[in-house]
Amino acid sequence: MPSEPSFRPPVDFDVATARADALLARLSLDEKLALISGHRMFFIKGFPEHGIPELYMSDATQGIHVRRNFSQHLERSVAFPAPIALAATWNPALAYRYGRSVGEQCRAGGIAILLGPGMNIYRHSQCGRNFEYLGEDPFLAAQLVERYVLGVLETGTIPTLKHFLANNTDHHRRTSNSILDERTMHEIYLPAFKAGIDAGAMAVMTSYNQVNGEWTGESHTIITRLLREQLGFRWLVMTDWWSVWDAEKIITSGQDLEMPGEKFIQADARRLLKSGRVTEAQIDRMARSILRTQIAMGLHDRPVRDPYYLECFPQHEAVALQTARESVVLLTNKNHILPLRRDAAQKILLTGLFVDTLPRGGGAAEVEGYDIVTLRDALTPVYGERLSIVADPTDDELRDADVVIVSTGTHDSEGWDRPFALPASEEQRILRAVALNPRTIVIVNAGGGIRMIDWADRAAAIVYAWYPGQNGNRALAEILCGDLSPSGKLPITIEREFSDSPGAHYLPPGEELYVGWDHDNDMSQPINDIRYDEGVFVGYRWYEAKQIRPLFAFGHGLSYSTFEYSELAITPDRLRLPDGRVSIEFTVTNTGKVAATEVAQLYVRDVESSVPRPLKELRGFTRVALQPGESRVVRIRLVAKDFSFWDTGTHAWKAEPGDFHLLIGPASDTIALEGRVTLK
Repeated sequence: MPSEPSFRPPVDFDVATARADALLARLSLDEKLALISGHRMFFIKGFPEHGIPELYMSDATQGIHVRRNFSQHLERSVAFPAPIALAATWNPALAYRYGRSVGEQCRAGGIAILLGPGMNIYRHSQCGRNFEYLGEDPFLAAQLVERYVLGVLETGTIPTLKHFLANNTDHHRRTSNSILDERTMHEIYLPAFKAGIDAGAMAVMTSYNQVNGEWTGESHTIITRLLREQLGFRWLVMTDWWSVWDAEKIITSGQDLEMPGEKFIQADARRLLKSGRVTEAQIDRMARSILRTQIAMGLHDRPVRDPYYLECFPQHEAVALQTARESVVLLTNKNHILPLRRDAAQKILLTGLFVDTLPRGGGAAEVEGYDIVTLRDALTPVYGERLSIVADPTDDELRDADVVIVSTGTHDSEGWDRPFALPASEEQRILRAVALNPRTIVIVNAGGGIRMIDWADRAAAIVYAWYPGQNGNRALAEILCGDLSPSGKLPITIEREFSDSPGAHYLPPGEELYVGWDHDNDMSQPINDIRYDEGVFVGYRWYEAKQIRPLFAFGHGLSYSTFEYSELAITPDRLRLPDGRVSIEFTVTNTGKVAATEVAQLYVRDVESSVPRPLKELRGFTRVALQPGESRVVRIRLVAKDFSFWDTGTHAWKAEPGDFHLLIGPASDTIALEGRVTLK
């Protein structure tokens, strides 16, 4: 799939560098040290007397986390569906609108730097921050990040790619060491970052964890050699909050900004300068990078805040609603129990965890929202008196209902990982409902996969609604009643048991998950080596290679309609290396009775390779909206990179001559068309 053009900042890099140098010449050492060390928790220090503004940063993945003690301008912000829901849309164009909306909200609140998007790869289902990320597949994540970043940048806001690197657990996150090889890093954990960098992202945040024995926020290998030299990033690099320990390593690593500051650099830099262990030129490099980034984005030449964007909030709400509409995944639908038509005579009983509470992720990413639409609010006007809402229904009430809807899920948050299994009370609620009434529909709100094996085949339908945002339940109601056919596709694999996962053994032997986050407790833990022994076999790659049948496959998602794939054409069927291209065309037809959208997916398989490769790798996808009986030709273009793997001998992407299978269908486990292309 072709890349979009990258963002060009308002001020040229070299011009911004020259202006930064002129400012540096006027700053004292104390002022430079204050600049490279965070200020007032979420600010970069300003010096108005030198024309350097104080700049506010805010957390964001589901929208803007409003901190009223820091921001005087933004009283509220739109609660968008979580990024994992955005990933379930498989819609890069919508990711652009999502990013632009969040960027405009930043401008409304005077926020110069957005601390997002989060883009770490979903390695296992228990990670507490999975809801902030974009699923398990690096290609899908990269396509979405590219457009999201462009959307934010075009508002004049700086997005921050996080968390760099291999940050795939929040269990004692400050004492974990991710051990992975070069190929795995480049094929799985770097593509989304590379896509964001190529799109023009102007800030990167390092992570809490170690990578191969080095803290990422103070690693010269990670920051200078990998991020700056190999990936070509030349803007602001900042630490995550309280994630670094050694002032000398911070200064010499290529890092620019210690957050929240006033900890190591401020305390230790003068001692290190005096001893000759660091130089003022290194301090200048850090300060220059910060100033250059600010200047290039025009933050020294215009007000950061633009109250005009407060008028755009209704448009942002509409984007949030559309994201929710496209993100809902229908996992099962026995006997076509859904949709529950508005005019049907069924008596519907609604119960569960999220009837009157908006499900959302917690921690720094939490967004309060406003004008919240609960599930009760959304369903009551649709079904009227036929809807009974009962917190603790009796056995007779469950039996007597024509349909039971159980709303369940998890409260995911940074700072800890959560169990794969639902709380015992939620499991019991579902098991009781499906036992007493086989026409039970289960709605799941979660930031990732959950254990469903004990009831998945007993429920009449399972609807995955993620964390849907402030008006997302309205979208869910539209889908339940049939006003809209579901079109979301899983951006993750949902395993049957957690032990099936490639990341199942990330906890120290004998250690249980803990609930809650305590800095002192975390820091008392020994370093936990997390070995990424699965290598490039993450997500669906793992399950197919190991012949483990998941509960629901990557890319899975049902519709109220049916689709037919036909007329595959590959032109040419031979791709010349290194610059050849191949065009894949096929027809998708809506063979059902309702308008619906299909997500057609293209996977590539290397027939014979010099290195172990996955049986399938996603390399293209397209959303196709079709009326009943309508057909449309889908075109996807591939280049040599799409057939490549990372070669550790040459430290570069390599496409080997030979035959490749092209696998096309509605999910990773459902292939409708197969073709072949030969690389020469």
